[in-house]
Amino acid sequence: MKFSEGMAAVEAVLFAVGEPIEIDKLAAAAEIEKETAERIIDRLNDRYAEQGSAVLIGKLDNSYQMMTNPKYARYIKTAMETRRQAPLSPAAMEVLAIVAYNQPVTRGFVDQVRGVDSSGVMRSLVERNLLEEHGRLTDVPGRPIAYRTTDNFLRCFKLNSLDDLPPIPGSTDQITLEEYDDDYIPDEENETDEPSDNSSE
Repeated sequence: MKFSEGMAAVEAVLFAVGEPIEIDKLAAAAEIEKETAERIIDRLNDRYAEQGSAVLIGKLDNSYQMMTNPKYARYIKTAMETRRQAPLSPAAMEVLAIVAYNQPVTRGFVDQVRGVDSSGVMRSLVERNLLEEHGRLTDVPGRPIAYRTTDNFLRCFKLNSLDDLPPIPGSTDQITLEEYDDDYIPDEENETDEPSDNSSE
């Protein structure tokens, strides 16, 4: 296969998939070697930059995705003025931080750390594609659902991977699932987050 044909194949796959795809799967789909696929991505990004294109190919951990150039974000935001573009509430940012630094975690774990029911906030973050389900904990009673951050979370916060998260100020310790009290029940009378319809999100 000619290099130019490989470029077209990679570009077509990235455009058609529309979401992050691992480099190995991208290479296999385009019927080229992994190293060739990486060189093609670099070449395509150079071409996009030279042409002043509104798109680029971003890297998210070990995956790649075709996305819009950040400098055009304000135009996209205006065109897609929806609830997803609304600023995250302090409660949502708090939940995101807890999950990001300790994932995968259950809703009960987040409830315990915050001291308040977090179901509404977490549901909203899943709807915004910032959190996603990551199986169930088989060693915990009730087999609760575990959650983790998404590739969209990395993109929104301009991170290549979770390794790029800033260190927790003043501490090198992180909460672990072993510290989670399985018998913890949130005090519903002290719920202070958004109502169940997430109207304040």
